Amino acid sequence: MKLKTGDKVIVVAGSEKGRTGKITHVMLDRVVVEGVNIRKKHLKPKNNNGTGEIVEVEAPIHASNVMLIDPKTNKPTRIKTDIDKKGKKIRVSVKSNEKID
Repeated sequence: MKLKTGDKVIVVAGSEKGRTGKITHVMLDRVVVEGVNIRKKHLKPKNNNGTGEIVEVEAPIHASNVMLIDPKTNKPTRIKTDIDKKGKKIRVSVKSNEKID
């Protein structure tokens, strides 16, 4: 997968289409984007006289539903990998042909 933690992405498919955010966690084929795909989780009480609570958590979405935002143009772009002069693998924007990191 060509996405990394900290990348700024836009959701291009699904109910959250058009929302942007940074990737906080990367899994095998899913990503967690901050502020996107918020779900409610019900927690049990932790002790005898405590109360349970409902917390909002960010659920993962499939990596194919997000696109990286090009830092130069601020538009969604695909990513390709290239080799630099030192032989290191780098990520390159397909549209602007600029190095991403």
